[in-house]
Amino acid sequence: LLLRFYDPQGGKISIDGKDLKEFDVATLRRKIGVVSQDVFLFHDTIGANISFAKPDARESQIKDAARKAYIDEFIESLPMGYQTLIGERGVLLSGGQRQRLAIARAVLTDPDILIFDEATSALDSESEKFVQRAIEAVGRDKTVITIAHRLSTVFNSDEIIVMEKGFLVEAGKH
Repeated sequence: LLLRFYDPQGGKISIDGKDLKEFDVATLRRKIGVVSQDVFLFHDTIGANISFAKPDARESQIKDAARKAYIDEFIESLPMGYQTLIGERGVLLSGGQRQRLAIARAVLTDPDILIFDEATSALDSESEKFVQRAIEAVGRDKTVITIAHRLSTVFNSDEIIVMEKGFLVEAGKH
């Protein structure tokens, strides 16, 4: 709904008091960055995968996005750094590394709203900590919507909304 793939059948969704229907769809989607559970990466370099949503990005911007996503040290430890090929769908990377690359890609576009849709669900606890740290770092000056089943994923959120069968059943802090 937020990305306007569908419009609400009842009620409305607003951003800063403005109905989503008043936004041009392309403009609206540029304001929103999404990191999903199933990250799609290309058989290309790390740098090309990060800059996919912003092909004209400068190298310094790509590195800054990687730093914010807590993946820069890993990338720089590789013999070819940002020029390292990652294989089809990022097969040469761990799940946490793929997620952090996706976070870097989303951060590079500097969206106003970041959506993390089950971004840590398939990760081990150590990888989840890195991804959580990245989410917290990039979300400091953004609106962050985190969709998760695990409470540990949303532990530090300003507000937690519990949905069940499409209805709000609880809201508050941890």
